[in-house]
Amino acid sequence: MHGAPHEPRPIAIALSGMLALAVAMGIGRFAFTPLLPMMLHDRVTDLAGGSWLATANYFGYWLGAMACAVQPALWRRRAFAPLRHTRVVRLGLVATALLTLCMALPPALLWPLWRFLAGVASALVFVFVSGWCLARLAALGAPALAGIIYVGPGLGIAISGFAATAMVAGGVSAAAGWAVFALLAVLLAAIAWPQLRGEVPAPPAAAGGDPPPPHATIAAFTLAYGLAGFGYIVTATFLPVIARQALPAGSVWLDLFWPIFGIGVSIGSLLTMRVPLALDRRHLLIGCYAMQAAGVMAGVWLPSLAGFALGSVLLGLPFTAITLFALQEARRLRPHDTAALSGGLTAAWGFGQIAGPPLVAWLLQRSASPAAGFTLALQIAAAALLAGAAIYGALARERPLTA
Repeated sequence: MHGAPHEPRPIAIALSGMLALAVAMGIGRFAFTPLLPMMLHDRVTDLAGGSWLATANYFGYWLGAMACAVQPALWRRRAFAPLRHTRVVRLGLVATALLTLCMALPPALLWPLWRFLAGVASALVFVFVSGWCLARLAALGAPALAGIIYVGPGLGIAISGFAATAMVAGGVSAAAGWAVFALLAVLLAAIAWPQLRGEVPAPPAAAGGDPPPPHATIAAFTLAYGLAGFGYIVTATFLPVIARQALPAGSVWLDLFWPIFGIGVSIGSLLTMRVPLALDRRHLLIGCYAMQAAGVMAGVWLPSLAGFALGSVLLGLPFTAITLFALQEARRLRPHDTAALSGGLTAAWGFGQIAGPPLVAWLLQRSASPAAGFTLALQIAAAALLAGAAIYGALARERPLTA
């Protein structure tokens, strides 16, 4: 054996994945949520414009996920050979920082393009860093550390949320906020950068086991996961705005519900490390969907500080746990074609969330008040989550785990 570079420790791999997702998801995707009230205050956009900016980002995320779904075929082409897992992740992190900075600059006419491209970068980083980390951790005998990876989105959400709260208190403009988040993306990516090397190990040869699931099972599983994308996105896009519709102006809590959501995401991800691997992931997903549905409706049932705080926690705790459990189930269903199925799941999730902001914009135009429009949108979102839970229940009954 020649002097190969030292294999990174499992914890280093998990932490690098966490920071990559903090940049791509917590900043590239979700920094828009705490900055939207600042943009509304600066009158650089309105609620309808904000909805379409969010949709541009989600459409980019969907398109990036679709590219990941077909990537095994693309990667067999010589022209794509240099673009492997960690290189795609690094390119995506650089793109996220640059595109976040572009949102601080005029003209506003280009903002939908920047948000679209940021969505593409987020999907690429998410799918590739997830596949890389999960496979490396499994090969090193530390699959339980996967929960650390998905702390990343919550970490990014919490940091950006608290930063936005401080900037609102200081009267900082939305443009300056975008620039601050771009700098934060650079700092977090620089910490993760040295560990982002090495490729995904080849899976072991197939050895019996359960027969492959029928296509109908895969389709139902994908649909259920896509409903999670639709179910969470109304709250995840408009939480600070919804709170402002229901609570007195000037409350310090108005800008703290979003970082509370991020803290819940991080805690929920860490809690997954204590979940036995033998448990049926579909049963866990049912519980997660039910918890998120309750979180979506908490602000409707209890439109108060306590209701919005509770809703933020209930929505956040299972947020990345849903992703982890779904990807683990994908590895069980398709152990030798996980990348394509993971990309398909992410595309379905992305398609589900594309529908959220336009639905809100449509309901706001046709409702007696913004509060009424948001209430109806949240009710539809909660119903979608319960429908997804029902699909998982049917799949678990149809194909129970074998001992």
